[in-house]
Amino acid sequence: MNKLLILSLIFFTFKSLNAAEFSGTFYQGNFIIGKTTPKSIVLIDKKKIKVSKQGFFAFGLSKDRKNDLTIEVINDNINKKIIKKVLKKKYKIQRIDGLPKKQVTPPKEVYARIKNDNKLISKARSVNSDLTFFNSKFNLPLTNSIITGVYGSQRVLNGIPKSPHYGLDFAAKEGTKIKAMLDGVVTLSEKDMYYTGGTVIFDHGHGISTLYMHMKDIFVNNGQTIKQGDVIGTVGKTGRSTGPHLDVRLNWFNVKLDPASVLNLN
Repeated sequence: MNKLLILSLIFFTFKSLNAAEFSGTFYQGNFIIGKTTPKSIVLIDKKKIKVSKQGFFAFGLSKDRKNDLTIEVINDNINKKIIKKVLKKKYKIQRIDGLPKKQVTPPKEVYARIKNDNKLISKARSVNSDLTFFNSKFNLPLTNSIITGVYGSQRVLNGIPKSPHYGLDFAAKEGTKIKAMLDGVVTLSEKDMYYTGGTVIFDHGHGISTLYMHMKDIFVNNGQTIKQGDVIGTVGKTGRSTGPHLDVRLNWFNVKLDPASVLNLN
């Protein structure tokens, strides 16, 4: 066997075994960053996703995912299939009493408003830009605050079981300054949404977005680029809220992820 053939076999084996590296744990609800050879094609569950010029890509795992995850990396006609076992999380039950009846079961006259709010949020979360801000460390939006609500907890509102909570709640005094967790571009800035009150969404690239809810003041506008640590508004109790707090969300397109997985709180 000649030296050229031996080198070719070694190179082929290396590429096959190291098709991608990952940052993040494969638990339900978690955010994952991948790194592969630039110009590779990456498929998550047979769906092609964006890969940056440097070879970075991002995705997330849904709250109740039960099946293993299939990742395919294609480069120079070499297709490497990676199977990742998705680990289960235990979720809490959270009871919230004292909410106005109209916020637990909204009256029919606000259905159109809620539907429009959902369309705006869905549109902001559907952005698939080339930004790569997601490939940086997230910072907490508030300092010296208490976490009062966690991702995945079953919510019982005024004794009525509702959908799980998909965010992370930080209790703080009304008017407390909120800082951007990561660089991003504003894709939604609304002062009065029915459920979420003062609401801001940032695009961080590749379908990764963050959402800030129940804000009193909002200091950013649609299309504005912000830097990590910039003050974007203040804590409020707008929308469906029993008291002043900040609810932050993390999404990969329409997949709701656990913000704690990027804030080192898991």
